[in-house]
Amino acid sequence: MFSPLCCTPRSPDVVILVGPTASGKSAAALDLAEKFNAEIISIDSALVYRDMNIGTAKPSAEEQARVPHHLIDLISPTEAYSVARFLVDCRAAIEAIHSRGRLPLLVGGTMMYANILVRGLSDVPPSDATIRAEISRERERDGIEVLHEKLRLVDPVTAARLPATDTQRIERALEVWRLTGAPLSSLQGQRKPALAGLETLVLRWMPEDRVWLHARCEQRLRTMFEQGFVAEVKALRQQYELTADMPSMRCVGYRQVLDVLDGRAPSAAMFERALFATRQLAKRQITWLRSFEGAVIDCDSESAATRAAELIDKACVAA
Repeated sequence: MFSPLCCTPRSPDVVILVGPTASGKSAAALDLAEKFNAEIISIDSALVYRDMNIGTAKPSAEEQARVPHHLIDLISPTEAYSVARFLVDCRAAIEAIHSRGRLPLLVGGTMMYANILVRGLSDVPPSDATIRAEISRERERDGIEVLHEKLRLVDPVTAARLPATDTQRIERALEVWRLTGAPLSSLQGQRKPALAGLETLVLRWMPEDRVWLHARCEQRLRTMFEQGFVAEVKALRQQYELTADMPSMRCVGYRQVLDVLDGRAPSAAMFERALFATRQLAKRQITWLRSFEGAVIDCDSESAATRAAELIDKACVAA
């Protein structure tokens, strides 16, 4: 039996449950939060956008009423949410939850967020072949000067030190931005983890069977389309002045639907393109997870949630 009050804010200070998309971590987090008197802090960069609900698998009103959630619905889809702001908001949420005598449970799949929380900002992500190829195609179509201007808008510090002829470094800097939502210049030099000084339990929510995860990705995406995902994107376009380069529209699924609505891709390929992007995201997330330290939970096991609860309970007792 797990006592719902066994964890105080000092035993441990924070629990991080991080895993790939469609792996069931959100459902598990709700149960864990209730067991351990916790509140959930989202570490999902897509959930900060208001009115983007279906395609982000945002917790429902009922789920948010069941357990308090933080860092959800913070900004408009036309705005950008920086890593620096995430760190400030996350730390504030942790302190507020501690003040209520409850446990912060950080849950999500934005690996850059998880990485800076436990290891700091100095780790630049490895190259991603899909995103790099996309940027190369843009250079071939538009020219390196256009890419340099795009870099100037999102990372003026790096753009200022790179000549417009430095194709390789410009493409790499844009790749880092698209992978993380953070300027390359902000990832270089800072080494102190955001949760330094806090006792942190990291749970890596990973499947043993990649086929299991692929099937879940497909089923969840089909459910999103059945729930009106395309209509949601259409409504967003009517409400906001959206472009494909906005961070919100680079979220998996939204970009593929927007490409069809704007005539850049055939409608017949919409679902398959979105599914491919979702599976590629899951692949990148698992690559990140393997580099983290922390307990591994086989999320495709029927006992995954029980195992997570046991690890949290053990950490509470040890403290």
